[in-house]
Amino acid sequence: MSAQLASTITCPFCGHQKEEQMPTDACQFFYDCENCQVVIKPKAGDCCVYCSYGTVPCPPIQKGKSCC
Repeated sequence: MSAQLASTITCPFCGHQKEEQMPTDACQFFYDCENCQVVIKPKAGDCCVYCSYGTVPCPPIQKGKSCC
């Protein structure tokens, strides 16, 4: 099974949504919302912003592996 690389991330502060391409070789711990300029971090217990705020979890999690 191949991982989906596109995920729509939703800013928890302003609700802005944007589809982004997820990295396959690293976790993305920070994300800058282009609408409200807030730097988003993952929720406690999540490995990256895509697992917390994306429509699709990061590629390692999709494949059943640990992330980072």
